[in-house]
Amino acid sequence: MIYFDNAATTKPDSVCLGKAEKYLTDQFYNPSALYAEGYNLHLDLRGARESILSHIADKNDYALIITSCGSEADNQAVFCAGRRGNIVTTLGEHAAVYSAVTEAKNRGIDVRFAKLNSDGSVNEDSLLSLTDDKTSLVSVIHVNNETGAVNDINRLAGKVKKINPHAVFHSDGVQAFGKIPYKLSKDIDLYSLSAHKIGAVKGTGALIYRKKMALKPFIYGGGQENGLRSGTENVFGIKMLEYAAGNVYAEIQENYKKIAAVKQRLWELLDKNIFTLLSPEKGSPYILTVAASGVRGETALHAVNDRGLIIGTGSACSSNAVKRHSRVITACEIADSLADSVLRISFCHKNTLEQAKAAAGILNKTVGELKEALK
Repeated sequence: MIYFDNAATTKPDSVCLGKAEKYLTDQFYNPSALYAEGYNLHLDLRGARESILSHIADKNDYALIITSCGSEADNQAVFCAGRRGNIVTTLGEHAAVYSAVTEAKNRGIDVRFAKLNSDGSVNEDSLLSLTDDKTSLVSVIHVNNETGAVNDINRLAGKVKKINPHAVFHSDGVQAFGKIPYKLSKDIDLYSLSAHKIGAVKGTGALIYRKKMALKPFIYGGGQENGLRSGTENVFGIKMLEYAAGNVYAEIQENYKKIAAVKQRLWELLDKNIFTLLSPEKGSPYILTVAASGVRGETALHAVNDRGLIIGTGSACSSNAVKRHSRVITACEIADSLADSVLRISFCHKNTLEQAKAAAGILNKTVGELKEALK
């Protein structure tokens, strides 16, 4: 079986699992407990947070809140920073941001959506035209999870701050963390990430925040995470995130080049009479989005699955929504004949050129047969 749906989730790294196992068995204590074993875990988690943060941000300027997932981190950013004036975001956001700002709109907040370019990146002119002195929050996804388009969030945040220095700038970095080489600029206030996209386990995420922010809790209770996110800490999940992040960042440049070659090989081998490229040329190497006109994406997904290839059709977090086309693909103004045929092929740093070749063979044969059957 070839697994090419890594934008949905990745397989947990076995080495990281081995290292973190003791936090499920021997070191199972509550980090908030007063006895020595609990306090030692508290210190261990402090080091883990600093390690995770160090890969993309300066610990003198930023801190980190552990959450249950990227979606929770996105929701904390929206509901804690977008409480007044207006919120500006994009039509290309992940459901965790899009649904959260929609709820904020239901509560009386003015929500404004910037248009997308055809590749899924935000239209800069549209974003900046919607931002004004009443804007409390601007949220722009770092890597579009459906097309792989990369937004230059550092540059965009700088331009937003020139319009309104008091606006909070947030970015959903779930598809960028551990994959795209970058460092957060001083203009980024909030940044979300998720553990299970980089070889850690589901159930852990994080919200990076600028220390000077007056951030509010989203979950109240025992006052964990310096009072910003209550709930007994998931020590195993946090340590898995620390170890997995250390692994991917140790070779992030090498992995970027390797997976760019895997993506390029797969696209080169796909039959251009069947498939149309939707991903931008300079997008994330970890996401290749194509369409096969005339064949429904879901039909193709199941057919290639039967032949040993696992891929996606878009965001797994919105697969239960009642819709014909993805709202993100629709916002890219892609023709209906292609929008119904989208396939998202996504990689992790362990994928190979040989897998790309085999996957291309399965896709060409299977989708080609489906097209013939529809003639």
